Amino acid sequence: MTSAPPIIITQPDLQRLERLLDGLADYGPAAEALEEELSRAQVVERSELPAGVVSMNSRVHCREEGVGKDYHLTLVFPQDAGKEGTVSVLAPVGTALLGMTVGQHIDWPTPSGKVLKLTLLAVEYQPEAAGDVNL
Repeated sequence: MTSAPPIIITQPDLQRLERLLDGLADYGPAAEALEEELSRAQVVERSELPAGVVSMNSRVHCREEGVGKDYHLTLVFPQDAGKEGTVSVLAPVGTALLGMTVGQHIDWPTPSGKVLKLTLLAVEYQPEAAGDVNL
């Protein structure tokens, strides 16, 4: 397995995600993966988050390497997942997207066991940059 790319998250996102993990009744592999990501993240104040970094409630544009298929996804908390185009931070791809910077690559394991290679092309919407900080 390759080493994970460096990630950046905001202090408010870290606090909300830690509360989410603390409140989980079933603390399984998804929660462990998120906790591992949080433990290695560079944490910054909301005002210091660079453009092009995926934060909670960001809308992103990714492309599957090899086939060129595009995905437009919004990274959300589990209670907001389920709508088309949303991905929970507790899903493997959601955990992988958190804190990524435009140009970085991730492996997206699908339910069938296939692994898609995705490149983050753009952060189309970032709540911190838009001033939507109470999400």
